[in-house]
Amino acid sequence: MNKIAETELILNPDGSVYHLHLLHENIAETILVVGDQERVAAISNRFDKVEFKMQNREFVTHTGYIGSKKITALSTGIGTDNIDIVVNELDAAVNIDLKERVAKKEHTALNIIRIGTSGSLQADIPVDGFLLSTHGLGFDGLLNYYDVANTDENEALVDAFIQHTNWKSNLPRPYLFEGSAKLISQLEKGMYKGITATAPGFYAPQGRELRLNASMKSLNEQLTSFNYNGQRITNFEMETSALFGLGSALGHNCATVCAIIGNRVTLQFSKDYKKAIEKLVDTVLERIS
Repeated sequence: MNKIAETELILNPDGSVYHLHLLHENIAETILVVGDQERVAAISNRFDKVEFKMQNREFVTHTGYIGSKKITALSTGIGTDNIDIVVNELDAAVNIDLKERVAKKEHTALNIIRIGTSGSLQADIPVDGFLLSTHGLGFDGLLNYYDVANTDENEALVDAFIQHTNWKSNLPRPYLFEGSAKLISQLEKGMYKGITATAPGFYAPQGRELRLNASMKSLNEQLTSFNYNGQRITNFEMETSALFGLGSALGHNCATVCAIIGNRVTLQFSKDYKKAIEKLVDTVLERIS
């Protein structure tokens, strides 16, 4: 078995993965990922016991227990580029022998659940509601850099989306991956569900205009009106497509649940979105522990 070169798998002096500073023993098999660093402590404050803490750059990790259930809370920062780091390094920490630099014979499947905030693209999905992503539709192009197989069904939906939106040829080809059926069934009670669009930015890539104009003027309206065999695009955020694509390719179970803090159709914004996030955190912890 070929060893992975030092330039490809970069480790810290203590042998931990480069950006996250984590070893296998620091990571639970159930991981809650959040964008905001401060949200990690908000989760771990609900643990009965915290046994490990680490911070490097925007990546904050707390691992502990609720009863006998071991859980890791980890902040990713914003964007699919950070998800690329987080998912690859989590996988490396548990599925590569870091001393020998070779893949382990036994694979560890992680359960990675993103708890985030999002904007609704459908009038009937209200502010402060909870949305569970069935799929991630990526506009960022990240998964196009990987040699990863996809299903004919997913590719057909992407083709239909490109045709529906008259997708500009100078933009990355969108890609689509589904969330874990196991985690969806565990989390879905009382939640809205649908395809989550993942944008590579917060402003023009999500149809916002301040002092610069967006190149796709009617993008949000086209997202709202898209329907493929009963599947619709329900919300916008910035991480899910990469989480689902990389996670499934590496053999992990991934899900995203978001508190809807704004509705892009009705133009409403949450009066107190932090309460909604706290309730969502409690709901997820109850259902996984």
